[in-house]
Amino acid sequence: MHKSYAIGDSSLHVLKGIDLNVEEGEMVAIMGSSGSGKSTLLNIIGMLDEADSGEYILDGLPIKNLTEKKAAVYRNKFLGFIFQSFNLINYKTALENVALPLYYQGLKRKERQEKALFHLGKVSLADWAKHLPKELSGGQKQRVAIARALAANPKLLLADEPTGALDTKTSYDIMAFIQQLNDEGKTILMVTHEEDIANMCKRIVRLRDGVIMEDKKVNQVRAEQYV
Repeated sequence: MHKSYAIGDSSLHVLKGIDLNVEEGEMVAIMGSSGSGKSTLLNIIGMLDEADSGEYILDGLPIKNLTEKKAAVYRNKFLGFIFQSFNLINYKTALENVALPLYYQGLKRKERQEKALFHLGKVSLADWAKHLPKELSGGQKQRVAIARALAANPKLLLADEPTGALDTKTSYDIMAFIQQLNDEGKTILMVTHEEDIANMCKRIVRLRDGVIMEDKKVNQVRAEQYV
């Protein structure tokens, strides 16, 4: 996979032949310094951008030449996103935030609310369903974001620095929960710059200057021992 961006009259070659295969049920950390290409790679996998050349196959389906509408349908069908900044809608309750992806799947209101409440329960926040984001702690906001990512039952969870805005204890709480999701079979791809968080995955892929420098399986550190 290759990707370049035009900058004025020149071109910046960001991904220089990335060859990556992630099996169902894996938990993979992608690491690299700023400018290594990890965000570009995540954007392509998340169908927010498209490679210039190469092949991207998700669940047996080639992802290419997507209109924005088709990309949105595929994202909602296949992917769940967890962001560093939570990306919750401030004027909607926790329940409404979690239910949002289900609205785009065409579910009726009652079914959306039931599913959203179920997933809030999975992250131990059912009692906070009617609270707004401003009434939640950082860890609670991230758990709402995880519930929202899970609501549509995605094939792949994409986590972009999911612990970057959290203190150490809360980070490990969140990682314990993400590990539990992986134990249940969810495939997880996580961008992080934190070595301790990367070591809580099962495989680490290190990028530098648009190429994979290292791709190795690791002995997973369990987060619950620190919780």
